[in-house]
Amino acid sequence: MKQRGVAVWFTGFSGAGKSTIADALTKELKDKGYAIEVLDGDEIRENLTKGLGFSKEDRDTNIRRIGFVAKLLARNNVVVLVPVISPYRAIREEMREQIGSFVEVFVNAPIEVCEKRDVKGLYKKVRAGEIGQFTGISDPYEPPTNPEIECRTDLEELDESVAKIMNKLIDLGYLM
Repeated sequence: MKQRGVAVWFTGFSGAGKSTIADALTKELKDKGYAIEVLDGDEIRENLTKGLGFSKEDRDTNIRRIGFVAKLLARNNVVVLVPVISPYRAIREEMREQIGSFVEVFVNAPIEVCEKRDVKGLYKKVRAGEIGQFTGISDPYEPPTNPEIECRTDLEELDESVAKIMNKLIDLGYLM
């Protein structure tokens, strides 16, 4: 199957659905024979960026390291899915410029919806004062101004989000 390498960068609040969409998209792409890799934010923090905190500087370092790996994979014709919060617009734009083949997916759900989902129990810990510097509550999130794709996970089904991304990747010539 012909493909061009690209970093598909998912951004949004914790619990918005970034990993859920990336997992479903991974299955769809693998089923169609595409070379794919997922750089999951939680796995990267555990293995590649262990020891970094959640200050703005540490978050930017984390994103730069993820972006470097995504760039290496994308330039070797791999479709790289990057589901990471990446709360700051400037660092996402820096990654767009460095990687080149970059498609931003804004996984958008209101913070109230994300908090109700609370898949990892993080919002509960934030509200109990056990976690500081939490995106959307005690730390800022800067939504994209012009993402290639917006998935409203509070309003659309998972298969709609996946189809939206697949169609955009085809339209942009990354998938054939």
